[in-house]
Amino acid sequence: MGKRVLVTGATGFVGANLVRRALTDGHEVHLILRAGHQSWRVREIAHLVHVHEADLTHRDAVHAVVTGVRPDWVFHLAAYGAYSSQTGMRQMIETNLLGCVLLLDECAEAGVASFVNAGSSSEYGYKDHAPGEQELLEPNSHYAVTKAAASHYGQFTARDRDINAVTVRLWSIYGPFEEPTRLIPTLLVHALHGRLPPLVSPGTARDFVFVEDAVDALLRVAAAPALPRGSLYNLCSGTQTTLHHLIATTRRLTNLDAEPTWGTMPSRAWDTDVWVGSPTKMAQEVGWRAQTGLSAGLERTVRWLQDEPTWLRFYAQRVFKGR
Repeated sequence: MGKRVLVTGATGFVGANLVRRALTDGHEVHLILRAGHQSWRVREIAHLVHVHEADLTHRDAVHAVVTGVRPDWVFHLAAYGAYSSQTGMRQMIETNLLGCVLLLDECAEAGVASFVNAGSSSEYGYKDHAPGEQELLEPNSHYAVTKAAASHYGQFTARDRDINAVTVRLWSIYGPFEEPTRLIPTLLVHALHGRLPPLVSPGTARDFVFVEDAVDALLRVAAAPALPRGSLYNLCSGTQTTLHHLIATTRRLTNLDAEPTWGTMPSRAWDTDVWVGSPTKMAQEVGWRAQTGLSAGLERTVRWLQDEPTWLRFYAQRVFKGR
């Protein structure tokens, strides 16, 4: 039976994919969008959803949307600070913490069945192993601090007000509609034009999850009937991929002759040779594991770009801008 679904951050990468899947599954989908939002990811499906323009930091506006929509499931994906271009601690606090607090409070008051908050792997900070959900949090950025605070508020509110509020900590999600300037879109666009982008150290590592798997995880968490109040789950594959392996896989899939030149891009503050999560709890309590291997996920992303020339041109313009 279809649910009434409310999504924040729907014009973002994961949100846009979640909205498409929810529509395919027969749900009634409502979006909370801020004024001046970027619409390119959802423009072609705008006629299929209900749009509510509201500022998540204004309690009255949030109250009006929640009481008007009366959602069964709420997915809180709106965030600020995940990209290096997004700076400013005040906006991170307002978007990532205050927005979550106000929305969750209204959902608790309205008796929403499931509230799923998108957390971040950066809440754990730098570890030399795959952290589980009970690991000590050592946030590695201002963004991570605000996401960790939102996770704690979600746990507290779930228990204090008896609402099924869950935080799902996302690792390195990739696939169609990802921000063009991120690693994998940049890499694939370059490869489809017969070249490689500047690269950091080959040992730099990530735990990659294909976006369709990530969306499946979020929907499964929302639909789970009896999760412990305030549960936390890692949305990760449990497999670490080095940049060396990622480049080799991409070259094979795209028949690329260009050889990588390592160290042509300076390492960033967040680059590390250990970045992987433990998926055990999600598998045991929700019944979810990532199903799409890296090679298959990259191939599907390449095919999406090749089958949609408009999107490939759009991505190429963004990736090669100023070059």
